[in-house]
Amino acid sequence: MAACSDDATPPIGPGTTGPVATSPVATSPVTTTPVTTTPVTTSPATTIPVTTTPVTTTPVTTSPLPSLQGLQLEVVGDGYANPVFVTSPPGDDRLFVVEKPGRIRIIGVEAPFLDVTALTAEDHQEQGLLGLAFHPDYAANGRFFVYYTDRGGTSTLAEYAVSAADRDAADPGSAEILLTQEQPKGNHNGGMLAFGPDGRLYLGLGDGGGANDRYGNGQRPDTLLGAILRLDVDAATPYAIPPDNPFVDGGGAPEVWAYGLRNPWRFSFDGGLLYVADVGQAAWEEIDVAPAASGGLNYGWPIMEGEACFQEAGCDAAGLEAPVIVYSHDEGCSVTGGYVYRGAAIPEIDGHYFYADWCGGWVRSIRYQDGAITDASDWTGDLGSLDQIVSFGRDAAGELYVVVQGGTIYRIVPIR
Repeated sequence: MAACSDDATPPIGPGTTGPVATSPVATSPVTTTPVTTTPVTTSPATTIPVTTTPVTTTPVTTSPLPSLQGLQLEVVGDGYANPVFVTSPPGDDRLFVVEKPGRIRIIGVEAPFLDVTALTAEDHQEQGLLGLAFHPDYAANGRFFVYYTDRGGTSTLAEYAVSAADRDAADPGSAEILLTQEQPKGNHNGGMLAFGPDGRLYLGLGDGGGANDRYGNGQRPDTLLGAILRLDVDAATPYAIPPDNPFVDGGGAPEVWAYGLRNPWRFSFDGGLLYVADVGQAAWEEIDVAPAASGGLNYGWPIMEGEACFQEAGCDAAGLEAPVIVYSHDEGCSVTGGYVYRGAAIPEIDGHYFYADWCGGWVRSIRYQDGAITDASDWTGDLGSLDQIVSFGRDAAGELYVVVQGGTIYRIVPIR
């Protein structure tokens, strides 16, 4: 989970906007031609006339969606033990909830899908079972991946398979540890797992914890800490290094895709873009957006925190990837990254990237197009202020969810 901090920045973009209105959907009536028939003859010479009644049809029309009045939250699950994520396998209408103590549950199913509580540690608030990603071909191969801190505090990436006998249960005996990384401290464990549009598995790891990049990992591409990793989990066991990873020929760890991150708690893909929410230290929170195909980017920590020099005044920011959103600790303390909305229920917000703050309790969104922010919106007036928004989620249909650490899972739905 995100680590908290404190300070101030200008509001997002040119200001906040209300919901976007939509135009009615026009449809053309569907008509059919009356059916005519030819008499059927039988031997020897008897003709049996066949008559039919012409088919009359009613034009098919669709009602335009009423104008969007706003957004609201619909409870889809409650009473979960410290939930930190919700997701769905591709093409699957079930919702899987990750509980930090070590269980994955399916909403509406009593027994856990997976229970790894015997393996996980929660000695620090940022430890536990933190990430879940289903293989893009999960419907056929039943493979999924989890990320957790083990009993010794070591970050662990593991693969499991669904039970052959029960689609609502994992096979605990299928576990295979793919990667481990020792953590100097209990915080800044990252936690996000996601498959990119290229079919590779991406994993975010924090800088090793403590504070102020105490262990000097932020600007070291030769360590897995403070980085986003990119792995090929199909070509070899436990994984292969994609040949186009930026440090495959040296200069850094071959698994590293991007570095210079403090604690990339949540990131997501939308088409050709990668959105990374990196939790700040003392003053600034940031969201970075970059081409998903651009490897080797340096996001700047700890030279920079947001757009400000962190270690020393007058720092050199040349070659560093600048954030597209920053806000100060006057507005929150720990950014919670989300997703770009691509569902069908609310076409008016198509293309909006949603994000929140764990302390601030607000939900905001932007559109990011051609390198610029448009339609910056604050939805707190609609959704209310929520305590400890720890994550967003997205189902197989592209609808978005909000996860509150107290135990509730909400779906974002329209008011019309």
